[in-house]
Amino acid sequence: MSTFPHNTETRQRPQSGAASVVDEILGAINKGEQFLVVSHSRPDGDAVGSMLAFGELLRQLGKHADLVTADRVPVVYRQLPGADAVRTSATVQGPYDAAILLECDGIERAGLKGLEQFLLINIDHHITAHSYATLNWIDCEAVSVGEMVYRLAKAAGVTITPEMATCLYTTVLTDTGGFCYGSLQGSTFALARELVEAGADAEAIAREIYFSTPLSKVILMAAALNTLHVEGEMAWLWITDEDMERIGANDEDTEGIANVAIGIAGIQAGVFLRALTDGTVRLSLRSKGKVNVAAIAKRLGGGGHENSAGCTLSGPLERALGQILGELRAEFEPVPK
Repeated sequence: MSTFPHNTETRQRPQSGAASVVDEILGAINKGEQFLVVSHSRPDGDAVGSMLAFGELLRQLGKHADLVTADRVPVVYRQLPGADAVRTSATVQGPYDAAILLECDGIERAGLKGLEQFLLINIDHHITAHSYATLNWIDCEAVSVGEMVYRLAKAAGVTITPEMATCLYTTVLTDTGGFCYGSLQGSTFALARELVEAGADAEAIAREIYFSTPLSKVILMAAALNTLHVEGEMAWLWITDEDMERIGANDEDTEGIANVAIGIAGIQAGVFLRALTDGTVRLSLRSKGKVNVAAIAKRLGGGGHENSAGCTLSGPLERALGQILGELRAEFEPVPK
């Protein structure tokens, strides 16, 4: 079996023979029968694909798996095999032998009430991850939690079915922004090849994710572009609740708008702000590597990756914008000699 560190937040992986949290997770699975699999609220491609793959892993091991999210699966991921089995709820109840949390930096991130009553297994790859569960497997070098689920499945000896491969390939494709960022290395493309060989249709998956944009999202993006501002190596844009209502858009339609800002030539840090009805402002931060947006997000109560992160600030929009621009401007200020 693969060997990985227990309760680690380091990028270093242990040598063969070290105590393995993977073995501990598999041991906990082998001892139980009923499992809850969850990921963070407002699930993305990594969250949905990882949950579906983990559910199949458990079923192949003869276990029962309930897949639950606080928010519904986005339309773009509902075509994934088994996606109709994901249940949306605000509360979870047992009995479960363990709850498996995928890419959640704490139980609050899942947005589900009742998780604290179960044995918790935390699997995460974010640089801002925390060891809060009974079993914690954190690997910041993994490009997606799906990659970690894949390694767990291989260690368990289960078959990577075409359906499972489709879900796992989706996690890799989306969490690297189409192989544009993240901890990209040779093993990333080796993994993608293995998943394609296992039955994932790379072309069909990319087409469904990147070329099936709802009209409401296109109109929303046009509204956001009307607010676009550029200052030096920074760019930002925003959407208000009034925009959402006027266009008839939903939260799913806001996904990816931050990439418009960071996609501008010469821009090193991009921000998309979404003003919410409760008076808070949700921020999506992007970077090309010059700025560690995960560190900024963490200071503001959020988290994520070095090149892709997020947080929520108190409103109004002007206040939140001033706060994040202050953080970013400090990053670009010349270092005193």
